[in-house]
Amino acid sequence: MLWIKAFHIIAVVTWFAALFYLPRLFVYHAMSEDAVSIARFKVMERKLYRGIMTPSAMLAVTLGLWLWLGFGFSGGWLHAKLALVTVLLVYHVYCGKLLRNFRDDRNQHGHVFYRWFNEFPVLILVAVVILVVVKPF
Repeated sequence: MLWIKAFHIIAVVTWFAALFYLPRLFVYHAMSEDAVSIARFKVMERKLYRGIMTPSAMLAVTLGLWLWLGFGFSGGWLHAKLALVTVLLVYHVYCGKLLRNFRDDRNQHGHVFYRWFNEFPVLILVAVVILVVVKPF
């Protein structure tokens, strides 16, 4: 179980690193005006989303389910955590939609929107860590 937990934590850390970085790329992409920079951001965003963010999310969810179903974790804290993970998965998918909008040159948001958008996963991270460590209910 400890190996599964360790790899789950590694996958979650990697996923969150990408969740923090992709919207930051969106900030810079939204501010870009020259074709070379725009093309570079499109490549960086695609590689981050497909090569790191999505595989990390899949591994984190798979190992999390393995821990939950295989070892019988339970409690109200777990239900709250699962709800927050679901919200985070929706955020992840929405990032993919934003990425496609940038790819197709259909971005409709300015850099300020993405600066605020970038803060959302921080709130989820804080709540999830508190739920898992403190188990308040």
